[in-house]
Amino acid sequence: MDKNLGEITALLKKYNQEQLLNEYENLDEQKKKMLLEQIENIDFELMNHLYLTTKGENKNQSDTITPIDYLDKNKLYDDYKYYDNIGKKAIEEGKLVAVTMAGGQGTRLGHTGPKGTFDIGLPSHKSLFELLSDSLKEAGKRYDVTIPWFIMTSKENHKATVEFFEKHRFFGYQKNKNLFFFNQGQLPMMDTEGKILIGEDGLVKLAADGHGGIYEALVKNKMTDKMRELGAEWVFIGGVDNCLVRMVDAVLMGIAIDKEVTVACKSVVKANPHEKVGVFCKKNGKPNVVEYSEITDEMAEARDEDGELLYGESHILCNLFSVDAVERMGARPLPYHVAYKKAKYLDKDGNLVVPDSPNAYKFEAFLFDAFGEVDDMAVLRVNREEEFAPVKNSDDAGVDCPKTARKLYMNLHGDK
Repeated sequence: MDKNLGEITALLKKYNQEQLLNEYENLDEQKKKMLLEQIENIDFELMNHLYLTTKGENKNQSDTITPIDYLDKNKLYDDYKYYDNIGKKAIEEGKLVAVTMAGGQGTRLGHTGPKGTFDIGLPSHKSLFELLSDSLKEAGKRYDVTIPWFIMTSKENHKATVEFFEKHRFFGYQKNKNLFFFNQGQLPMMDTEGKILIGEDGLVKLAADGHGGIYEALVKNKMTDKMRELGAEWVFIGGVDNCLVRMVDAVLMGIAIDKEVTVACKSVVKANPHEKVGVFCKKNGKPNVVEYSEITDEMAEARDEDGELLYGESHILCNLFSVDAVERMGARPLPYHVAYKKAKYLDKDGNLVVPDSPNAYKFEAFLFDAFGEVDDMAVLRVNREEEFAPVKNSDDAGVDCPKTARKLYMNLHGDK
């Protein structure tokens, strides 16, 4: 251990991160070992690069942004049955699995546990996890098949998530047979001087690496291998906080198969031209999603000959991928984006610092940054009130909150 400690001390000195051992002598043997393992796993060259991006993310001003084609589910007419039959056959053959990204906590909702355990206030008091499992099981009955379910947790909520499922008898699923849990990746947090932070526990302060880490997490945790063992060719990836997410959609499957694309995504039309959402487009001829801040007011308001917004398809984190595509995308990390957050940490004297304003950098990858890896993709517009009821804010916010999600859910399903 002493030899290992010496090597790590030299490594930290090389990268000017010696503060990571400030609490070393105060830790028990188990935590000492954990800290050294954490440090050994840090890519310091990457962290240096990421710190430089905090000085101003490089944006290519020469990017050419153009509209992307989409299909409207309500206007497929005769094609609806055609696509539905194709997708139905693939689902019945067991070629689909579902992934739920559930690494977040319910802090913004005033909830102390994993966000998936949150009760949105239905008379049944079902959690988000149970609502999603109900949707999967109903689809399974419809197609006479069990849809395997993969849950991505975080280091912070993994134990609590698994215990919640155990308490509820896995909602009828069987762990490690058709229900699988795996961990999201993490990256160290940094202060404004480029120093990696020490958490309250004396260990490296880590934060989840964003929903873009899903591909690498699936591959590193050998979940794609498991999918292949199960005979799956397609994987739907969605978030835990959308209580109306429809993970099993034969029409979406049929479109992807018929058009021979490896990615098919759902969209909802923007509520207004200037709604602050990411929208589907093509960037330099490749599929992409751009933030509202990346297009001009003129582009945001532009309409086609039918009066539809040219940039009106909102990305709602409802995406279907071939397993092959997930493995390609997971072969190398996506670019990271910087978020400025509040973070508790231990200073050089071991005192806990509790900030009242943002003080640290968190680095996140976005799932849609991988879209540029494919030549083409399908975008299917669906009805917002039928498939998109996110629970992100407390009721005080008035939007994307338990109250709005509850209303949409009960309008569609009642309370079952």
